[in-house]
Amino acid sequence: MENVELAGAGDYIALHLQGGGTLRFHAMWLRDNALDADTRSPQNGQRLITIDDIPADTKISTVSLDGTDCLAVEFQPDGKSVIYDLNWLQQHAYDVPHERPAGWLDPKVELWDKSLNNQIPTGDFKTVSNDKAALADWLRSARRYGFAKMTGGPVKSGALLDVAALFGFVRETNYGKWFEVRAEVTPTNLAFTSAGLQAHTDNPYRDPVPTMQILYALENSATGGESLVVDGFQAVKRLQEINAGYFDLLASHCAKFEYTGQSEVCLQSRKPMIELAPDGELIGVRFNNRSIAPVTDVSFDKMPDFYAAYRALSEIVNDPDMAVSFHLEPGDCFIVDNTRVLHARNAYSGHGTRWLQGCYPDKDGLLSTLATLEHENLGINDA
Repeated sequence: MENVELAGAGDYIALHLQGGGTLRFHAMWLRDNALDADTRSPQNGQRLITIDDIPADTKISTVSLDGTDCLAVEFQPDGKSVIYDLNWLQQHAYDVPHERPAGWLDPKVELWDKSLNNQIPTGDFKTVSNDKAALADWLRSARRYGFAKMTGGPVKSGALLDVAALFGFVRETNYGKWFEVRAEVTPTNLAFTSAGLQAHTDNPYRDPVPTMQILYALENSATGGESLVVDGFQAVKRLQEINAGYFDLLASHCAKFEYTGQSEVCLQSRKPMIELAPDGELIGVRFNNRSIAPVTDVSFDKMPDFYAAYRALSEIVNDPDMAVSFHLEPGDCFIVDNTRVLHARNAYSGHGTRWLQGCYPDKDGLLSTLATLEHENLGINDA
């Protein structure tokens, strides 16, 4: 059984764990995170008080174990008593080491290269649409690998919205709610040609960037035109292994991206190619050779090294060993995390047809739906 002691003249408690180790919790943190009905709404879980409502001199007057799985805490000067679940406290412990190397990854992320060709994460449209466990598996693959394929969908214009509706909503842009991906006589974007495209993330010139993309095949009888995906996180981690200085340059300096391919549209963004959270977590990659604008946020002395780093990353992205390749049949689609996974296509011939549709759902919807499914009693374990 755990035991607990009051420490720091009531400033914090020390929870000694049965298996060894100690977790400390400050009085202010505990009071702010109370789960009682006066502090948080029982209906929606939102906090009912502001930080100003908690006395600045809040301390713990008494603390004791309440049974085998709860902790009773009384605060002063307001005399507030709160019961905490011990498992909840351990799940939300912050008295743990926080120093991590630049580029660390969420444990739910799995890096990959072309070896994933042998086990491309794939769901069946009808099954995923009617089975919550299958939907959770497909969404979890998208979270884990940053992409997932789906087969067996309806061959009709706009069917990609049915896929997006399985987990969220579509962001409308200047390209519309969805856009056509096929060769045009006067294309507004090189994606709307039959040319091959280097692996890239979409729309880096937007802020915020679209977080997810669906590409859905309606016709695909042309020779060539295979779809390719590259794990951008794997690419920048390899760059870091080869030359940590290059990684740091691309993470600490902003590139510029721009799109002016349509009348009355001028989209511009100033963001690093490698995006890190303040604690060093790798959270995003922006890479698009077609849309990079003149870089001006790098000093004269560092510009040669910046371009060397950019070239080195491009060479990694172009390495055939990095890419997973597949052919989309009509009714097939794939989804990519546009903050992580780069997508590309091989050039295709003028014989036959290739018609895809694309749209930009938001990742928060996908993650919200997955979290909801995982919290349901479906016997699903996170992998």
